[in-house]
Amino acid sequence: MAGFVADGQYGIPRRCPYGGSIKHNVSPSPKFKHDFDTQPGSRYFTCTKFKDDGLHFRQPWIFGVKQEIEKLVLKLEEQIKMIEEKRKQIQIQAEEIAKLKT
Repeated sequence: MAGFVADGQYGIPRRCPYGGSIKHNVSPSPKFKHDFDTQPGSRYFTCTKFKDDGLHFRQPWIFGVKQEIEKLVLKLEEQIKMIEEKRKQIQIQAEEIAKLKT
């Protein structure tokens, strides 16, 4: 199950593999003084049944959001390609229709 947990931590988690829902919480104190991602007020996605055993989610908010944005950008690029292909098809069909009319 540890592999499923590790693989499942891509993007914004929806549910923990062990059935717990995901809550959005804020860390009260920094982990390290020099660590910019764990300053007080850092946000996390955490399983409601979280135990520090490696089998439940506790993911920094910034990582989840960054990965989610990357997925959305890839989807957007795919949609742009599809729209361009459809435009080319429409252009070809319009030319064929114009030929048939003459």
